[in-house]
Amino acid sequence: MIRVSARPLPRWLYLPASVALAVVALPVLGLLARVPWRRLPELVLQPESLAALRLSLVTCSWSLLLVILLGLPLALVLSRAQGPWAQAARVVAVLPMVMPPVVAGLALLVTLGRRGLLGQHLSALGLDVGFTTLAVVIGQTFVAMPYFVVALEGALRTLDPRYERVAATLGSSPTRTLVTVTLPLLGPALVGGAAMAFARALGEFGATLTFAGSLPGVTQTLPQAIYLTRESDPDGALALAFVLLMLATVLMGLAGWVTRERHG
Repeated sequence: MIRVSARPLPRWLYLPASVALAVVALPVLGLLARVPWRRLPELVLQPESLAALRLSLVTCSWSLLLVILLGLPLALVLSRAQGPWAQAARVVAVLPMVMPPVVAGLALLVTLGRRGLLGQHLSALGLDVGFTTLAVVIGQTFVAMPYFVVALEGALRTLDPRYERVAATLGSSPTRTLVTVTLPLLGPALVGGAAMAFARALGEFGATLTFAGSLPGVTQTLPQAIYLTRESDPDGALALAFVLLMLATVLMGLAGWVTRERHG
């Protein structure tokens, strides 16, 4: 049963809220109803399925590392920056969240592809990025980083500044204050943001397909395998979709639990 806080709400809100929940829940239930449960282990353990799952987990892990290493400093700077340039930087930082996936992939391709703005110079040095496993990691990082930055910047803006001021008063350097005060306070937001970023990278399809292609064992991730097998092997596609759904559910459940713990 869903518990409601002590603060009362108009009763009429429960009707549109229930409709909104049904809009999301019914397709998921429909998918679960069509999953070939008896053949599920057989379908999931096929070599092609395992290769796609393994590649997705490996590339998402690398992209998450990049998201944290790059997104954390970006969120810290944006949370303290002010003025029109800071606002412009915020817009650019979250742009991949609303950018159509195929447009994101095309942008990466014309920038880092063999004939791209930067890719042509990298290619001359013997480094081809497009249609490689590295391209998958870059594509996932591109689309997932805004989710981490938004989650972390929101937490930073609600952080009580008194702790950092006390540390500074006691002679702590900015770096030491960041490591010993700010980051520990951001622990729940870091975990929640990382979980959302990993889930977004795991479900990425359009950008990586456009930028990296779909070569089995090299660039074919789980979403691409689902898309390519849905016509030839519907049961196999449903089995892989179930695996992806469960992984995303666990990750988003973790993010939600950490958020509740933070505010609880």
